[in-house]
Amino acid sequence: MMLTRTVLLLNQNYEPLAVCNVKKAIVLIFLDKAEIVEEGDGWIRSVNYRMRFPSVVRLTRYARAPQRRILLNRKNLLIRDDHECQYCGRTSPPLTIDHVIPKHFGGKDTWENLVVACLPCNNRKGNRTPEQAEMKLSRIPKRPNHFFYFQHFFGCKDELWRPYLFLD
Repeated sequence: MMLTRTVLLLNQNYEPLAVCNVKKAIVLIFLDKAEIVEEGDGWIRSVNYRMRFPSVVRLTRYARAPQRRILLNRKNLLIRDDHECQYCGRTSPPLTIDHVIPKHFGGKDTWENLVVACLPCNNRKGNRTPEQAEMKLSRIPKRPNHFFYFQHFFGCKDELWRPYLFLD
């Protein structure tokens, strides 16, 4: 059914807030709580009214949203690092999680200290820092921001969403 299509809901400042269905978006539009930013293909018709399907809608008033915390777990680390060894770039399994600064040197289980590594690289690095093992990280590990949530868990279901999810 067409009313179950997904619509990207933006806050007043164009920050991605949620994903809802077309029916919810239309209700927000008719209550003047939201406006259409991008129109999709197809039409919604009633006896007295006709409008294009909304693809992206923006709230007319700013809504405070709680900061989304992205859990630090193996799945999210693999997504953040694109299922790729951060030392050699290998993508074939088995992939492991490596502490950049080993625990016995005071390294913690944080976004900034954990990376994905292939088994050979993890064994080669051992219980040393990358400098001691003479290995270089392909990118510095960091905590993903809340756009990570939209980009990886909802994906870009519509090309019209790309600019609002900062995928360009």
